Amino acid sequence: MKRLLFIWIWVSMLFLMAFPLSAASGTASDTASDELNVKEMILEHLADTYEWKIVGWKNGHVTVPLPVILCSKTSGWHVFMSSKLHNDDNSHNGFYVAHEGKYKGKIVEKDVSGSEIRPFDLSLTKNAASLIFSSVLLIIIIMSVARSLKRNPMEAKKGFIGLMEMFIMSINDDIIKPAVGKDHMRYAPFLLTLFFFIFLNNVLGLIPLFPGGANVTGNIASTFVLAVATMLVINLTGTKEYYKEIFWPDVPKWLKAPIPLMPAIELIGVFTKPFALMIRLFANITGGHSTVMGLTAIVFVTASMGTTINASMSALSVVFTVFIMFVELLVAYIQAYVFTMLSAVFIGMARVESHHKEKELIETKHITVNK
Repeated sequence: MKRLLFIWIWVSMLFLMAFPLSAASGTASDTASDELNVKEMILEHLADTYEWKIVGWKNGHVTVPLPVILCSKTSGWHVFMSSKLHNDDNSHNGFYVAHEGKYKGKIVEKDVSGSEIRPFDLSLTKNAASLIFSSVLLIIIIMSVARSLKRNPMEAKKGFIGLMEMFIMSINDDIIKPAVGKDHMRYAPFLLTLFFFIFLNNVLGLIPLFPGGANVTGNIASTFVLAVATMLVINLTGTKEYYKEIFWPDVPKWLKAPIPLMPAIELIGVFTKPFALMIRLFANITGGHSTVMGLTAIVFVTASMGTTINASMSALSVVFTVFIMFVELLVAYIQAYVFTMLSAVFIGMARVESHHKEKELIETKHITVNK
């Protein structure tokens, strides 16, 4: 556990050294109203941003500015830190963050007619920075565990190394091996990476302190990429029998020709399987974050209802928030487990062999046993 804490501090310091801290003062729009808008607060927490907020107060906040990389149709490429957008005009070189409209929360500029347009945006946002951080942290953790296991492979490990070994063996033996089948070792690196990547980002998303708090797995773009990766692995390594069951399944011919009803249904299934993975992870993580933020907001919503009501509801809010946070820790593991398990099941379904080959294998084993 001490080693994990050291790794966490080391990577956090590296990340903090990479970007200078900046203190931004609140604008008139931020302090115009003292009444808390719960919906806006939750959406702001779930949304991606161009800076990483560490701590905030009524008139400002301390943030880690992130690189902004834009390509305008009129003025070309621009590279600057997001802190330059926080000045008297809240803009830099004609670029600013839209506070309303369809581009709300995105960097925009105005065209000759005065309409807001989006430049080509390659900026490093909070979620992207968190992805880099979690990937580096995961590599350091796994390499440390692998080095320790390689040094003394026969020695029983304790502490964090033993915990990681238990996790790896559990996922490999209980999910990957039975679901994929005989060539499960071929897919073990991908599936183990899926599990630990999702689990680590789920846990980091629950930590309110920097460098946690980013809503990576609650972002549809992140879950989309994970689902696409799984779909590619499934379909690029599928057997001939798998494609035969898609385009010419073993059903009555009138269901296949002249109208390819069953092939169309099977082909749709190729895309609905990863789509289900994407939506399940996104919806569960987003729902969990929204619940926690909603319970936390009770403290501020009841502030104007009197001391007695506010004190009692605040205590109730803290109790329920702590309870939900523990539930979210369980959900963080379950969602990583389910995503990995279903991916392994879908890969195993794509590795199906011909019925004739299966029969030959059974007969061969039977003859071998009799001999």
